[in-house]
Amino acid sequence: MTTMRVIVDDLLAPSAGPARYSYELTRSLIDFAPPGCFVEGVVSASTDAEYAVIERQLPGLSALHKSGLGRRELAAAWQHGFTKPPGGSMIHAPSLFAPLGRHDRVNGSGQQIAVTIHDVAAWTHPETLSPRRVSWHKAMAKRAHKYADAVVVPTHAVADQLSEIFDFGGRVQIIGGSVGSTLHLPSDPDAVADRLGLPAEYLLAMGAHDSDDGITQAFAALALPGHAHIPLLVIGSENADGHALVIASMEAGLAEGRVRQLGRLNDSELAVVLDRARLLLFPSLADGFALPVLQAFHFGTPVVHSDSPSVLEVAADAGIAVSADDPESYPRLLADAVDRVLADHALSTQLGVFGQDRAGLFSWQTTAERVWQLHADL
Repeated sequence: MTTMRVIVDDLLAPSAGPARYSYELTRSLIDFAPPGCFVEGVVSASTDAEYAVIERQLPGLSALHKSGLGRRELAAAWQHGFTKPPGGSMIHAPSLFAPLGRHDRVNGSGQQIAVTIHDVAAWTHPETLSPRRVSWHKAMAKRAHKYADAVVVPTHAVADQLSEIFDFGGRVQIIGGSVGSTLHLPSDPDAVADRLGLPAEYLLAMGAHDSDDGITQAFAALALPGHAHIPLLVIGSENADGHALVIASMEAGLAEGRVRQLGRLNDSELAVVLDRARLLLFPSLADGFALPVLQAFHFGTPVVHSDSPSVLEVAADAGIAVSADDPESYPRLLADAVDRVLADHALSTQLGVFGQDRAGLFSWQTTAERVWQLHADL
């Protein structure tokens, strides 16, 4: 019997991105486990209600190992190598939150650990994280360089960026994600649209004005004279300040009421919002995997995006890529691309077809099978 122990702490994370990735990956590792292989979870000390959430979301877990330390204390302990994983053997971490410690990686000690590095924002865009998070990410990446048997990254672009910081040799494995298994239209999309107050037509963006998601560039683009005046809806992080975002949009020159931040959306609501948008504007320059692009593609929604290497890698030729080489001209080029898609129905339709074809190339089954194979090869 072979058992993989997955760090499932991110299922309880306040940010939707890590929670979604951890859920989809672990669920898929359970569903597509090879014969004779099982999945157990590892979580920091939490409440009974939180344990129940994990067990409800992942009914196929063989066991859930509960640490005696809370998340912050466990993060500090793992950062300094003070605790070891339960049972040793095969550990997979969907992030850098992992029990990285000394073991014989070369000759085989019966223990192996793989961690995931989603992006290198702590080095390239430290202003988007708290100083404590920057310090922690850098410290854990350093431990991964020293102790991890494998490091999973979502794109070749992130692998290239990471290679400029650490030399992991052949330990880096490129394994992307996919659209969430629960992201599909509800049976009553009109009712959902009415409840959310969706306008008849709108542009969509994702992020926060003080992040690396390019929202400020989107505001600058849409504020240019002579361009489309369709409302912009923004899906922000759970902690994003909607009022601050609206103020930032007005300071950029957008009319009051033109920008509205949507609150936290469940997957049915997100599906409706994505499906009904005229297009997704994704100007991000530092995204590690560009999942929102794939999500829009899934619903046949056209995408105008940056030419950031990681975004280009995910989108391929299914969206409209805009050069971000010149920061001063970037907003104008974004605005021109948006206008082009809005004015050309045939182009919009074509992009929708291309996008759905592109999204279909990604699946969580493939991701899970590659992770299992990764550990089999260690």
